[in-house]
Amino acid sequence: MKVSSVLLVLFAFQAAVAVVRSTAPCTLTVGYYNDKCNRSVEGIVRDTVKAALNADSTIGAALIRLLFHDCFVRGCDASVLLDPTYSNPYPEKTSGANIGLRGFDVIDTIKAKLEAACPNTVSCADIVAFAARDASVYLSNGGINFTVPAGRLDSVVSLSADAESNLPGSTFEVSKLISNFAVKGFTPEELVILSGAHSVGRAHCSSFHDRLSAPLGEINPYFRDNVLRKDCGAGPADPMVENNIRDQNATTLGNLTGYVVPANGSDLLDNSYYHNNLNNLVLFHSDWALIDSSATLKHVHEYADNGTLWNLDFADALVKLSKLTMPPGSTGEIRKMCRATN
Repeated sequence: MKVSSVLLVLFAFQAAVAVVRSTAPCTLTVGYYNDKCNRSVEGIVRDTVKAALNADSTIGAALIRLLFHDCFVRGCDASVLLDPTYSNPYPEKTSGANIGLRGFDVIDTIKAKLEAACPNTVSCADIVAFAARDASVYLSNGGINFTVPAGRLDSVVSLSADAESNLPGSTFEVSKLISNFAVKGFTPEELVILSGAHSVGRAHCSSFHDRLSAPLGEINPYFRDNVLRKDCGAGPADPMVENNIRDQNATTLGNLTGYVVPANGSDLLDNSYYHNNLNNLVLFHSDWALIDSSATLKHVHEYADNGTLWNLDFADALVKLSKLTMPPGSTGEIRKMCRATN
């Protein structure tokens, strides 16, 4: 082998080693990239998210959902971003639990800009966390804002089965929801807080098909029969419906009362979810289940009564969510592209 070829192989090997590190000693810190890039990493993320949401505000809910669906499985490691490959045909994003996930193109755009500004520096996992924060700020008109600690690494593992076994289901009863969140270190109150994200976003009809025949005590009958059944019986085989009744077409709602009328337009991240829940006007059984237990009902009332408090507590809950780590002994890297390992 020629000397030049040997040097090339050695350089490639050293580059690979440089981006693969153990996650064990990783400590997340605010301002992690301040001395690691000659451009503002968080500024690039913020500006890109803002441009994307100005073009399509529904992407905001998708970016917040990406954080939850990433962190709740193997910790915040960008494993949800990986595409299928010949060696791994079923990564997390192929799971039925991740149906309807969006926003991947926004993450790709951010990553490309950051690679141009400071190559091999910013992890995709940190990008997902920053983007969820910035989407929350945008959709709440600044009511929800917080600092994001960074220093995460990107996983080299992503399995559909992990998503299936970790993510909460839309048909879960409250006891199962509480235990599911407890495994990740969250209290029943934090379960209620994070569920408030359902004030924005969309869902496939297949995710709440059980609600189309839910009994009177669990769902407003007009909402069930004249809104959801009509929406799910039209268009494609598995159409999407707005999570929040507030964002439904006014003509579809007819004379339905008890829902929150948007004061500042649709796609607003606010406490309207809790008002809707108390009126049996929520999309998922897992949403309604929160008013079926005293352990969670009191918090639904608490946040229905105080939207400012929910803003603050939701911010804290997202920070806590963003600190979930990879399993012990895992290794990570700084991916060059968020959809594929290096």
